[in-house]
Amino acid sequence: MLKLIINADDFGYSRAINYGIIDAHTQGVLTSTTCMTNMPGANHAYELGKQHRSLGIGVHLTLTCGRPLLNNHQTLVDADGNFKKLHHYREKFHIDQNELYQEWKAQIEAFLDSGLVPTHLDSHHHINNLEPMLPVFIRLAREYNLPVRNNFDQEAAKAKLLTTDVFEYNPEIMLADTQTILNHYKHAETVEIMCHPAYLDKFTMENSTYAMPRLEELAAITHPETKVKLGDKEHFKLITYNDLWRGE
Repeated sequence: MLKLIINADDFGYSRAINYGIIDAHTQGVLTSTTCMTNMPGANHAYELGKQHRSLGIGVHLTLTCGRPLLNNHQTLVDADGNFKKLHHYREKFHIDQNELYQEWKAQIEAFLDSGLVPTHLDSHHHINNLEPMLPVFIRLAREYNLPVRNNFDQEAAKAKLLTTDVFEYNPEIMLADTQTILNHYKHAETVEIMCHPAYLDKFTMENSTYAMPRLEELAAITHPETKVKLGDKEHFKLITYNDLWRGE
């Protein structure tokens, strides 16, 4: 039996995205999400999280979107005080790792202050993969004793953090037939499938470079055929990161 964590990134980005993620969970096969605690929809996300305790919620550590929670950074922000965009980190750059540690710790603490308990850690735009960020990410995962998304290289694997056997970037795999899915992950017991289901609002359309595909993903996750296929307990078990601790 293949154990699947179907995780939606960007909880907390906006109210429309939040509602889409909740519908993907209550009306579809979504089991998990990760929250951007620095974004305008964060408080709304906390409220929804408390209303839907079966949804696993982790922290989506953010460095390339919105504004930081702390206001004393020099290397993480632009002249307006916003996080630098992703393309900045694709070139030569410098960050102060202590600044990053303090900011990401503040994002985790903001989530904890809501009264929710995080299931795991990942990062927006997979920024945790970059060399200067990776040691900070590992340090925080250890400090808070949290599982992590399995999107890292061998260096991070040596840290022996709790994670899934496989991380799947492409949610379209959910549209494949059962045997194709099982064959694709034949050497794995646990798989996280990343997705971005959402409704759209003005804020999302003006600020996200990934907008319309969110609607398609929401439709796929809530489609009756997807629900029947992935709900087949003979072949699949839908879990959250909390279940990794229990070995379920």
